[in-house]
Amino acid sequence: MTEEHVVSVDGHRIRLTNLDKVLYPETGTTKRDVLDYYARIADVLIPHTANRPATRKRWVHGVGTADEPGQMFFQKNLDESTPSWVKRRTIEHKNHTNEYPLVNDLATLTWLAQIAALEIHVPQWQFGRTGTQKNPDRLVLDLDPGEGTGLAECAEVARLARDILTGMGLDPLPVTSGSKGIHLYAALDGKQTSDEVAAVAHELARALEADHPDLVVSDMKKTLRPGKVLVDWSQNNGNKTTIAPYSLRGRAHPTVAAPRTWRELAGKNLAQLDYTEVLARVRRRGDPLAGLTAGHLASLEPTPERMAGFDRLEKYRSMRDDSKTPEPVPAAAAPTSDGTSFVIQEHHARRLHYDFRLEHDGVLVSWALPKGVPTESGVNHLAVQTEDHPLEYGSFEGRIPAGEYGAGEVTIWDAGTYDLEKWRDGKEVIVVLHGEKHGTHRYALISTAHGGDSKNQENNWLIHLMKEQPGDGTGAADASAQAAPSGKERTRVGADRARRDASRPPSPMLATLGAEADIDDEGDWAFEMKWDGIRAVAEVRGGKVRLFSRNGVDITVSYPELVELADVVDGDAVLDGEIVALDRTGRPSFGRLQGRMHLRKKDDVDAAMRDIPVHFMVFDVLEAHGESLTGAEYTRRREALRSVVGASDLVQVPPAFDGDLGAALASSSALGLEGVMAKKRDGLYSPGIRSRTWIKLKHHLAQEVVVVGWRPGHGSRARRVGSLLMGVPEGDGIRYVGRVGTGFDEKTLDEMLPRLKKMARKTSAVTDVPAADARDAVWVSPRLVGEVEFAEWTPTGRLRQPSWRGWRPDKDVTQIVVEDPSGTLGADAQAAAESSVADVGAGG
Repeated sequence: MTEEHVVSVDGHRIRLTNLDKVLYPETGTTKRDVLDYYARIADVLIPHTANRPATRKRWVHGVGTADEPGQMFFQKNLDESTPSWVKRRTIEHKNHTNEYPLVNDLATLTWLAQIAALEIHVPQWQFGRTGTQKNPDRLVLDLDPGEGTGLAECAEVARLARDILTGMGLDPLPVTSGSKGIHLYAALDGKQTSDEVAAVAHELARALEADHPDLVVSDMKKTLRPGKVLVDWSQNNGNKTTIAPYSLRGRAHPTVAAPRTWRELAGKNLAQLDYTEVLARVRRRGDPLAGLTAGHLASLEPTPERMAGFDRLEKYRSMRDDSKTPEPVPAAAAPTSDGTSFVIQEHHARRLHYDFRLEHDGVLVSWALPKGVPTESGVNHLAVQTEDHPLEYGSFEGRIPAGEYGAGEVTIWDAGTYDLEKWRDGKEVIVVLHGEKHGTHRYALISTAHGGDSKNQENNWLIHLMKEQPGDGTGAADASAQAAPSGKERTRVGADRARRDASRPPSPMLATLGAEADIDDEGDWAFEMKWDGIRAVAEVRGGKVRLFSRNGVDITVSYPELVELADVVDGDAVLDGEIVALDRTGRPSFGRLQGRMHLRKKDDVDAAMRDIPVHFMVFDVLEAHGESLTGAEYTRRREALRSVVGASDLVQVPPAFDGDLGAALASSSALGLEGVMAKKRDGLYSPGIRSRTWIKLKHHLAQEVVVVGWRPGHGSRARRVGSLLMGVPEGDGIRYVGRVGTGFDEKTLDEMLPRLKKMARKTSAVTDVPAADARDAVWVSPRLVGEVEFAEWTPTGRLRQPSWRGWRPDKDVTQIVVEDPSGTLGADAQAAAESSVADVGAGG
C-alpha cells in the first residue's frame, strides 16, 4: 500500500506519496530528502524563479546511476492534474499554446518535488502584472567546458568575462551549474529586449574568443570545443531557459546550481556542490546571488516596446462614460515618458479614501488608500491597487456625478515629483515624494499577496511611511523589514543593508545638446560656463571626501588634492561638478587632463599631481546638511550651493549669467571654453536622467565615439597608429562613422599601440566600413571610448574633418549618444541613433 501524507503548505492541501522512494540511487537520496531540501531552500530559490514560466525536467522513477541513467522527460505545458491554485501564465508559440507554472511560492515548489520535477528551468525575463512578457532583467553566460577542460578553466574564463562586464557597469555573480560548468549572471534594468541583450552577450563572447583564442570558443559547433570553454550566450534568447539557481540537478549525485563567491572561484579545490552543502552554506552565509533580485528597477507594466498591442487604459475607459463624467477619458495612454510626477487625491466617494498615483510608463499607476496617507512610521495602511489612470488625471479636481463609477468630490491633497528608489514588479515600490503642500517624505508600498487565487488579494498592498526619511543617512531597505518581516524579507534586507553600507551618491543629471533656438525665453534660464573636463560627484561626510565618476567609479585616489573640499564645504554635502586641468594660459585643457585620468598608483599620482594639478568646478548640490535637494528647483539649489561651498585655489563655484545668453556665449568664447550650459530656473535635479531642462550649447561640434579598429601609420608614423576607425551604437550593433588621424600628441601615440594590440580581434564589430578604410585595418573589441571634434555630419552619417580630443575613460560604450543640434544628420537617423544606446546596467 502506498504511503500517503496530506500536508498544508501556504494554506493549500498537498498529497505526498512514496516519500521513501529513492530518487538518487548512488547516494540513497529519497523523495523525502528532496521535499525537505526544497522546503528549506525556498526562501532563496523563489526570488530567482518568481513570475517566470518554468520548464521542468522530471525523473519519475529516479535519476538512475552514472552507468544506467534513469528516464527523464521535459514538461512545459501543465496537465489536468495540476492543482487549481498553482499560478500560471500562457505563452503562444508559432503553432501551439503552452500554459506554464510560475514558481512563486513554497506550495508550488512542494508540488513540483512531489511529482519528481527535480530540475526547474526559467528564462531571463518575467511576466508583468498583466501577463505581458517583459524585457529581461538579467543577463546570463553559460561557461561550458569542452573535452580536456573543467571547472578551473571555466573559472578562468569567468574572471575574464567579469572584467568586461564590470567595465560595462554590470556586477556579474557566479553560479556553479551543478553539472559541468559555471553560469554568470548580471542584473539588468529592463530597458533592452531579449534580442538586444542576446546581441550584447554574443559580442562579449566573441570578444573573449578574440582575446583568448586558445581558451575560449563562442561557436556552438562541437568540433570546435575540445580543449576550450564554450561561452554560450544564446540563453539570453527570449525562448531559451537556464537551470534556476538552487535547483537540483538530475545527475547521479544530487548536485545543485549553487551561487558562489568570486573568492571561491579562485580556490584550487573548486567543485560542484550537493544539496547538503548548499543548505549549510545558505544557513551560514545567506544568498550570494541576492543582489540579482534585490534593488534593481523593474517595470510594473509592460515595457514601451510591448505597448503597441496593449491598451493600458482599456479598463479605465470601460468604467467611465465621458459624456456623463468630467474626468478625463483620453482615447489612448500618453506616449511613454520619463516623467516622475505624482498626485494624491482626496476622494469623497461612498466612503472617503485617498488615491495615490505615480506616473510610470505613460500612465498613473494607482492605489486606493481606504485609511488615508500614513503619517506615522509605526502604522501600515492598506493600499489597494486599482486600474491605471491617464496622466491627465493628475490635475483633475471636480465632482463625479451620482450613478457614475467613483461618484463624489475629488480634490488634490498633494502633488509634485518623486525620486524612484526601487520598483519590484508586484512586490515593492519605494519612492521619495517631493510634494508641493506636504514636503518631502519616503514611502514604501509592499504587496501582501501570497499565492491565492483572489484578484482582490493579489491587488492588496501596504503603504508605509518610512522611519528613515531622506537625508538621515540610512537606506530604504528597512521598509520591508518593518512592513513585512518574513524570513525571506529578512534575508533580502540583510543583503540590502550590506549594499547600503557601500552606497554611492546618485548618478549625475545629464544635459541634452541643443542650439540657441531651443532657448525660447531667456528669463526662464540661467547660463553657466561649460567646463572641458570630466564629470564628478563629490561626497563630503564627516570631514572625509569621496569622488565618483559619471559611471559611479570611485576616483578619489586619482585626485588626492581635492580632499581640500573637506575644508571649504560647510558640513556634509553631495556636490556635482567638473574636474579640470588648466593650461599655461589658465584655460581648461582636456588633452592635459588625459595625463591624470588613468592613474591609480600613489607614486604615479604624486608625480602627475605636481605637473598637472586639477581644479574642481562645483555647479550643483544634491544634498546639504542631511537634506536632499534633488527635488528643489535650480534657483534654490544655487542659493544652497553658495552657502555650503567656500572658495579656494582648487575648488570654485563659477558664477551663472541670469537671462543673458548672448553675454554668456561671448564670455565663454573669450575665455576659450567649450560652450555654455543653459539650465531652466525652475528645473529639478533628475539623477541619471538626460533632461531638456539642461541644454548644452557648444562653440564647436564634438562627438563621443567607440574605437572599433586602427590603421598602421606611414612615414613619421611608421610602427605607430596612423588613424583610428570609429563607430557609434545604433540598433543592435555599431554604425561606422569614419576615421580620425589628427589631433594625437606624441605621448598618446606612444601609449596607443600597445593598448590596442591587447584588444585585437579577427572580425570587425561594424559591417559598413568602406573598402578603402578596411583595406589594412586591425580590428579591436569595441570597448574604448574617445571624443573627437568635427566640422559636420555628412549625408551618409560620417564625421567630416574629425580631430582627436582624447580618451574618455569616465564613459563607456553604452553611454554614447549621437549629438547633432543642427539636424544635418537627419531626423530619422538621429532618432534611431539615440534610441539605440544599449543601456545594459548603465544610464544613457
